[in-house]
Amino acid sequence: MNKNHIIPNKIKERVEVALQYYPQLKDIHIEFIIKKNIKKSTMQARPTFDSFFKPKEKRKFLILISKKFKISDKEFSTLDIPDDIFIGWIGHELGHIMDYQDRSKLNLIWFGLKYLFSENHIVEAERAADSFAVKHKMESYILKTKNFILNHAEISEVYKERMRKYYLSPEEIMFLVEDRDKMAEKIEKAL
Repeated sequence: MNKNHIIPNKIKERVEVALQYYPQLKDIHIEFIIKKNIKKSTMQARPTFDSFFKPKEKRKFLILISKKFKISDKEFSTLDIPDDIFIGWIGHELGHIMDYQDRSKLNLIWFGLKYLFSENHIVEAERAADSFAVKHKMESYILKTKNFILNHAEISEVYKERMRKYYLSPEEIMFLVEDRDKMAEKIEKAL
């Protein structure tokens, strides 16, 4: 039981699996909140408002999880999606927290503003979160999450196109895995 992580019992096991891939977040305060609805999102990671005014090491984060998400007039229960897909989604959100963690106050505020007003920045931020998840060896979960969306017959092509536009593709994820493994191999040989 980690006192820094506040997790509803309904999702505790799955969230703890994702957190195991991010040992650096062990001492970071993260609260997971299940909400009835989140505008334009299924899950959302962000610093708490008061964290903008605190030193980096004292920041607190929220991961908001919408109870349901709607795609093409079809409603899905977020809490009922298969475990690996849910874990992948959480892993992506934890990637955002890794990205936010080392930013200065001003940089964090600037990042938030750009996210609100720049489509290019959204692409950059979402791809960075995916990259953090892959760097932390969560690629199998991330790939299952992407395949769930990209191969689900009831999900509209519009939503799938959004996924392709903003996030890493399965092929790009495999290139990152290959690069990560090559780098690990080089380091191991050097030792």
